[in-house]
Amino acid sequence: MKPKIYLSSPHMGGAELGYIYEAFNTNWVAPLGPNVDGFEKDIEAYTGAKHAAALSSGTAAIHLALILSQVGYGDEVICQSFTFSASANPIVYQGAMPVFIDSENETWNMSPEFLQEAIKDRLKRGKKPKAIIPVHLYGMPAKMNAILELADEYEIPVIEDAAEALGSCIGGKKCGTFGKCGILSFNGNKIITTSGGGALISDDEGLIAKARFLATQARDPAPHYQHSHIGYNYRMSNIVAGIGRGQMQVLGKRIEARRANFEKYKNYFEQINLRGYKVYLLPEPEGCYSNRWLTTIIIDPSENGGTTREDIRLALQKENIESRPLWKPMHLQPVFSGAPYYGSDVSERLFEQGLCLPSGSNLSDEEWERIFSALQFVFRS
Repeated sequence: MKPKIYLSSPHMGGAELGYIYEAFNTNWVAPLGPNVDGFEKDIEAYTGAKHAAALSSGTAAIHLALILSQVGYGDEVICQSFTFSASANPIVYQGAMPVFIDSENETWNMSPEFLQEAIKDRLKRGKKPKAIIPVHLYGMPAKMNAILELADEYEIPVIEDAAEALGSCIGGKKCGTFGKCGILSFNGNKIITTSGGGALISDDEGLIAKARFLATQARDPAPHYQHSHIGYNYRMSNIVAGIGRGQMQVLGKRIEARRANFEKYKNYFEQINLRGYKVYLLPEPEGCYSNRWLTTIIIDPSENGGTTREDIRLALQKENIESRPLWKPMHLQPVFSGAPYYGSDVSERLFEQGLCLPSGSNLSDEEWERIFSALQFVFRS
């Protein structure tokens, strides 16, 4: 069997080992330490956020953000439906109910129109939402100006899920720095990785201080172990943070490579479309800059002689090339079947017709040839 081509595999830069060796040589392998401090400073410098807490995952960051927004049992939190379940699961951790919002067509992210409809309706029902969680899906910035305008009008804090959007910008301002706080992920498939990890970023020093406190088991300042709050084991380790410090040095190159991937696919499908097909890629709205974490396509069978996204996925799979349908909306997931939903069918259509293509920053020329050869099998006529 041919070697597998992954959707988005880790891509080391080389400097990571130096930080890891330093941790070993100083015997600083326990949680926290100089690499954690350094990584947090690197994140702050890159994003422009004044404060950052390095954590065990992006999910942990969302959970802490909800706790610090005083979300509790019986509350409601507005969440983008078209996303990974990690955006919504922490809402349920707190005993709260997610209220899902459909996407808009321009960015595939939270629709401000349906967001406003949801807020008004929940208020009529006597349930003011405690937070709003928009997501910058696949690295494409959401319509944050419109979302923040509504959030300010109704005085609802915004927890910005930028797990897939490190390096993406709106008007030069980094995603993750628009809301009350932002979420980053360094999972193994992200644009840079610490193997597993995340961060909570904010300009609010007190919020990040409280997050660090809760993330280290909420230990009170005492010579013995004393606890006045429920805490969590959510802090990043010193070794893992060393990987992150090395990865931050190559982040710019990784974004360039991902954007170059998008251009390769764009050029390919432009030629395919000249032959009578209609395969769509997501363009950047004016003023937005996407890190193009994953390149995605939309193919409507009714416009392509019956060709579906599954035809493409299976053709790639046959050649041991990984691709993946776009996220199945949360309001269609069995676990969230009882949650309110506001919208039309945008996210459902995207799920039915969309596919994520291999987008790693370390794709070789030989791998590109295999990808295009497999695609050509589908678009051979």
